[in-house]
Amino acid sequence: MNGGADAMREHADDAGASGYIPVAAAIERADAVAAHPAPAGGGSRAGRNLPAALTVGFGLGVSLLAILLFVPKVFIGVVGAAVGVATWEVTKRLREADVLVPRVPLLLGGQAVFWLAWPYGASGVMGAFAAVTLICMVWRLFDRGLQTAPRNFLRDTAVTVFTLAWIPLLASFATLLLLEPDGNLRVLTFMILVVCSDVGGYVAGVLFGKHPMVPSISPKKSWEGLCGSLVFAVIGGLLTVTLLLQADSMIGVVLGVGLVLVATCGDLIESQIKRELGIKDMGTLLPGHGGIMDRLDSMLPSAFVSWLVLTTLI
Repeated sequence: MNGGADAMREHADDAGASGYIPVAAAIERADAVAAHPAPAGGGSRAGRNLPAALTVGFGLGVSLLAILLFVPKVFIGVVGAAVGVATWEVTKRLREADVLVPRVPLLLGGQAVFWLAWPYGASGVMGAFAAVTLICMVWRLFDRGLQTAPRNFLRDTAVTVFTLAWIPLLASFATLLLLEPDGNLRVLTFMILVVCSDVGGYVAGVLFGKHPMVPSISPKKSWEGLCGSLVFAVIGGLLTVTLLLQADSMIGVVLGVGLVLVATCGDLIESQIKRELGIKDMGTLLPGHGGIMDRLDSMLPSAFVSWLVLTTLI
């Protein structure tokens, strides 16, 4: 138990030196985790409440499946709402760590970046992204008034632009994918493959995981889990691309491998961010999963790669 707190202390020292999070706050969180460990009854080797996670995941999956099959345009609104909540979660956590991202323009501008994909396509997305980036820079420059120089301006604006690209920009590719011919089936394909990657990684990691992949970032991820993700996603890609999209099965292989790689990287990126902020989850909205952002971490880069592969090869 104390080992976890010591590790958090070491991490807090590193993060504090880089100006990301106050050292004292990180140490307090480490002590709190050590003093109040998670109950053993509801957890799993993956560190989650498995029954709650399965229930929530099944409910979300069925709902999204029904939306994509019967009212596909509603999917845009669902993703837009998720983008807003995820952006709020991330900005809240950042501001708790004294990273003063401009919340209002980031939330409103992020919605503009996402929604302009519908009427204007990729050009609307990129135009909105450039405009919101500039607005956020100016907002942060003068958010303490005209007579006071901003503190940590370079760091805060860099994190702001990163957040804008990480959530709304990447999410907009789900809309662009939906607007393609048979777009609802293309979105369904990419979502099935991300689920295959997650399930394959979980099953193989729990049953066979012995060799940590990146222990300094995510100790529970193993090379065996990555192999399980590849097997499940390639099989899922072969089936979905052939049966749903009626395209060349080799496109399914390319898509499956590509999504495993970017989904894994997306998960690792969020894990590193949470380590630097000294938190376990971005939010608490979804029992067994954490927050909305904790579910989108692998989906967001996968949306871009799915759009790129499917629009190029089909």
